[in-house]
Amino acid sequence: MMQAVTLTLSDEIFAFPTRILHEILEPVPVTRVPRAGSFATGLINVRGTVVPLTDLRVAFGMTSRPPDEHTRMLVLDVPVAGAETTVAVIADRVLDVTELDDAAVGEIPEVGMRWPPEFLSGIARTDQGFVIVPDLARIYAAALSEDSADFSFEKDPSSCV
Repeated sequence: MMQAVTLTLSDEIFAFPTRILHEILEPVPVTRVPRAGSFATGLINVRGTVVPLTDLRVAFGMTSRPPDEHTRMLVLDVPVAGAETTVAVIADRVLDVTELDDAAVGEIPEVGMRWPPEFLSGIARTDQGFVIVPDLARIYAAALSEDSADFSFEKDPSSCV
């Protein structure tokens, strides 16, 4: 069983393991980074620590939408360039904390996927429908890749403050 926090991005349900979750914030001021791409749009201050703010909708080819009263920022520890790094992720809405049965997390189909399969760890079947379990290590590796035109992620975000 995996304890996970579920959230929505563009009306799709995603799940992150709670073991990587630091906290969930209401939107805070964002310092925009010059020449930043659409994936890592800026930096936020989390209890005195500079944290890059990222938008997973970019990685999944989803349309962005303006923040509303349900928008949240999840502060996570994710593997970035071989080290655990604290990042913030925008969520349209945080749903709840639930347990996902490992047996319910299935393989990623090769056909008919609208999400990049290389960015998925699996898809869980639940009573509410399908829950996407992203592969955050691969998403952030692609963001750091010099070959990636779709992402822009500062390797040293503190140098931009």
